[in-house]
Amino acid sequence: MQEKTIQIITEDYDRVKAYAETFGVTMPTIGKDGSIDGLPVPYPREAYGVLRSGYRIYELAQQAEKTGMPVQNPILGRNTAEETYKESLEMYNMAEKLGIQLFHFVHSEATRHIDPLNGRELIEQSRGKGGITPIGERKLVELGGGSIHPMRINATGDTPHLSIINALLAGFDGTDIGPVIHVHYGGRGIHDYKTKVINGFRALEICGEHNMFVQIDSHKHLNNIGGTDGMALAMCLLAEGLGILAGLPAELSAVQMNVTGLNLLADLATMKAFKETMWSKSLIAVPETFQNPPGDLVAESAHFARMAISAKLGGANFYRPKAAESVGIPTGASMAKAIWGTHNVFENTVKVDIRDPYIEERKNEILSEAMAVLEGVLGVNRTLAPDEIKESFWRKYDKDELIDKIVRAGKAGIMDCPRAGGWDLKRYVKTHRDKDGIKRYVPGFTPLNLAAERFAVTSEPVVVPEDKKPTRKQKMVLATVGADAHVMGINMIREAFEAAGYEVIYLRGMNLPETVAEVAAEAKAEIIGVANLLGLGRELFPRVKNRLTELGMSDKVVLIAGGRIAEKEEEHAHFEEKISKEGPAFLGVEAFFGPGTDPDKCVEWTTKALERKGL
Repeated sequence: MQEKTIQIITEDYDRVKAYAETFGVTMPTIGKDGSIDGLPVPYPREAYGVLRSGYRIYELAQQAEKTGMPVQNPILGRNTAEETYKESLEMYNMAEKLGIQLFHFVHSEATRHIDPLNGRELIEQSRGKGGITPIGERKLVELGGGSIHPMRINATGDTPHLSIINALLAGFDGTDIGPVIHVHYGGRGIHDYKTKVINGFRALEICGEHNMFVQIDSHKHLNNIGGTDGMALAMCLLAEGLGILAGLPAELSAVQMNVTGLNLLADLATMKAFKETMWSKSLIAVPETFQNPPGDLVAESAHFARMAISAKLGGANFYRPKAAESVGIPTGASMAKAIWGTHNVFENTVKVDIRDPYIEERKNEILSEAMAVLEGVLGVNRTLAPDEIKESFWRKYDKDELIDKIVRAGKAGIMDCPRAGGWDLKRYVKTHRDKDGIKRYVPGFTPLNLAAERFAVTSEPVVVPEDKKPTRKQKMVLATVGADAHVMGINMIREAFEAAGYEVIYLRGMNLPETVAEVAAEAKAEIIGVANLLGLGRELFPRVKNRLTELGMSDKVVLIAGGRIAEKEEEHAHFEEKISKEGPAFLGVEAFFGPGTDPDKCVEWTTKALERKGL
């Protein structure tokens, strides 16, 4: 029954052992006779008095279908099991008062994105940030997590198959492998794109053999890095194809998508396009957050309420309530309030079938884009019809053949989005969010090698900056440090400095602080910009300065930083106040630019700093 999992553990045993050593947990071992010890039996399986199985979650999805009210899927995970459970009780108590059951998404620490065999140093310097640890998963179940409200854990990045083995050992009912195809489209980790997709497939095989519920892929994450609805749908359908070949039942598969709340009809059209084509039995709707949250968080709460309406009217099985706050991990109290508010919206929104012709028109645009991408990825020399994309369609492919086609398409610019994170992916497309809230392609910048007429393009005036040579003599090295895969903000900073005439050497995500300093010294750069959104700046930013000092470069560089000062809502204000009173010297930098900073202000400050230092 566990042949695929046993083969995966055997083939990748060095990484299994590295995971155990790096995270301090017991993992399955290979005995002298080649047998696997320590691998639990598939679900359903009892863990701490509760019969666990991915089908517990599917039952909630079916409940949503019957009642017309999405089941709430709140996200909450802290650095320790004890803290996570304490905060979670705030949510659970609210659910009890409301008489509802939750599907708890437990957020794992950021180090899970990194291969424990090849990236141990990155893991070590980022420990205990971004969510619960592997040890914490096991303790959380022991404390009572998932006893009433089933849980899933995210396992994206380089080696999701290892994280899923840990979740299985812990007793989690489900996992978030997704995004399988795009993994923030190639970001999140240190491996090349093909290795990520192969390991994603291994993770799907383990889930299929053990009856774990899976969020298989995500429209949300591609949307966040500038992709369109049609491109995201195509990627999700490809992930489903891999899921089918991996032996995952449709009942245990879910697709995640953004609802924006900006245009109700567009949200309904996107949900309809997904529901009409997806093989997965569950749709998880997630609210799109403000990229620059308003100072008054009441406004943000209203924004999330609009999206809850879209989720209900569109027929989502699950909906993630969002706590109104501008920093990372929410408190249990703030998430409990979000659960209450979302339930209030669900109860008091009449379920009506809106039949505006705009919905059908927009749905067809999305489907046209998705089919065009699938044709390009798969090498199909005819127009595909959406109703063809069924289980039998994917059964025609061999798993290695489908993986190769996906990887080639990513490297050829067929699958593409403006802010893809993968270093080995082709990037060409440009998109624009129109006034109606929809992202469309800029004319002339639709996906490469595909018919442009199959894609919706903006009719609004968009000025595409010409590629131009730097006009200033100073160079900048820009990078995230630590196990941080967030690239939205740093991309905005890069674009602003390039527009101002600076040459920018962009190292993308997940760098050692010392490496950034060494690259700057080698390139003779006058500016270094580093970022971390996990609240690790106090530990990592001074290491950049220390290495610059060792290289005799500290007086020859302007060192700036950005990101979050603290990952937790309740700690953030303290450090903001400290910076306002004392300056950012305790971070080892000359200036700190947090969330919501106007990139042009960052450029303006840095330009003046260069002048002051005579650089």
